Amino acid sequence: MRASVLLACLASLAASATKCDPKFFTPYLDSNASIVYARTFSSNETFVGPLANYTGLPDYCAVYVNVSSSTDSSYEFSVWLPTSTWNKRYMAYGNGGFTGQIAFGDMAPGINYGFAVVSTNTGHNSSVTEAGDAGWALHKPETRTDWGWRALHGSVALGKTLTKAFYSHDIEYSYYAGCSTGGRQGLKSVQMFPDDFDGVLAGACAWWTSHQQNWDLKVALDNLPNDAPGHITADLMNVLADEVMRQCDGVDGVVDNIIMDGYACQFRPEALLCNSTSTNTSTCFNAAQVDTINHVYGDWIETNQTFVFPSFAWGAEAQVSEMIITTDDDVDAPSGIAYPRDFVYNDATWPGDHLDLATIELSDRLNPGNATADDYDLRPFQTRGGKLIHYHGFADGEIPTGSSIYYYQQVQKTMVPLGYDLDEFYRFFLIPGMEHCMDSTHDAPWYIGSANQPSALTGDNVWGVPGYRDRKHDAVLALMAWVEKGIAPTELIATQYVDNTPALGVQAQRRTCPYPQHAAYVGGNWNETQSFNCV
Repeated sequence: MRASVLLACLASLAASATKCDPKFFTPYLDSNASIVYARTFSSNETFVGPLANYTGLPDYCAVYVNVSSSTDSSYEFSVWLPTSTWNKRYMAYGNGGFTGQIAFGDMAPGINYGFAVVSTNTGHNSSVTEAGDAGWALHKPETRTDWGWRALHGSVALGKTLTKAFYSHDIEYSYYAGCSTGGRQGLKSVQMFPDDFDGVLAGACAWWTSHQQNWDLKVALDNLPNDAPGHITADLMNVLADEVMRQCDGVDGVVDNIIMDGYACQFRPEALLCNSTSTNTSTCFNAAQVDTINHVYGDWIETNQTFVFPSFAWGAEAQVSEMIITTDDDVDAPSGIAYPRDFVYNDATWPGDHLDLATIELSDRLNPGNATADDYDLRPFQTRGGKLIHYHGFADGEIPTGSSIYYYQQVQKTMVPLGYDLDEFYRFFLIPGMEHCMDSTHDAPWYIGSANQPSALTGDNVWGVPGYRDRKHDAVLALMAWVEKGIAPTELIATQYVDNTPALGVQAQRRTCPYPQHAAYVGGNWNETQSFNCV
């Protein structure tokens, strides 16, 4: 009986392959959508993407769709449908920054799991090198809405329709994975469209758009102009990083070049002050430079003690340096100006040094594109059985780790008084040493197989967690186990491969724990999982 069922399934998948043609999909589209192409790819064929080429994947049908979202806006998406290995599940992948680009780099690993995979360009086309450029949003309110939420939701909904038609079978479970803007998209989906996904994996979420995007500009202005007494250079950021490690590494009970919690360290930047005997001022800070560090690493507090945005954690210096240091000494067009200029004021000539509390208040009122994901009442998602895994790196120098902590705490304050236990549907993991979405400082274990991550490893056709494709190490499999089997993740084990190359073997692994628990050192080799327990 089992053999006959298997043969029937294989026959059904084989028949599906013959449907990979625009004529098959077109009847399932609304009048505002059209098929750009639909064609099959075999395992020995190469899909040529904008950033990389993908080969050696299971046979699949690649469909590309254009959707008119208004009279002057449209978005595109692609769905890849395995023709011989479909697991009856659906996975959507998110985007990054202001980039308008389908996440083929995530779809390729995703199809190896057996998912039907989908991703959107968010309503415009731009490259990852333009992730901080939002010129496409100027005078384009409908395109902002596509980026804010509409392109993802519309792509997911229509992609599901095409998937079910292709296989003549319902989708058993739907999932989502994204980081940064992709993390925001995941939280927005949970809040706005709780039925879209059974499980969501959201990392380093850029959720507080109206505050965080303005904060990007604020930290750049903190270090301008370049000839100011308080200006910090790249060399001084390296000095700062060394001193942070010296003061903070041992706070967690083990000196291993990994700061487990950058907020737990009572760092004293004054230790870097030049004194009367200092002969090399390139290795110490003047008083104004210490003030700059305090501003950059301090919560953003505005008029009347108004809290605007949380601070970086100590230990994020490598990426903080990239955020605050520019070779352009231009206070009129500093890093981070895109959002207030192109979204909020809709004025290409708006000067960045006009940033103030009024800008934040206007951003909140307008909420361009309805992008901010600040609904903390997740009852609809919880009630329908949805599961959310949220993670953030402690060494993130692009989006402060504190922003994710703040979000979790707001959900806690909203739902616990209503009688809900967050652990039943929402688990949040902080990953020591991990930078923004991927990679780490000092080779700290960071890899959990989530969105954006496989493409950061060296090797052909990397997917999942090579050598450890299980729910303890692979965040995607952890999410699936929670949704489908009710096994909640009590830990996620992060992996560091030698030179970020799985073929060279594992260099270190470390247990991460659901917040507010943390991993505590209990002795032994700190590069091994058993040396830490969740407490």
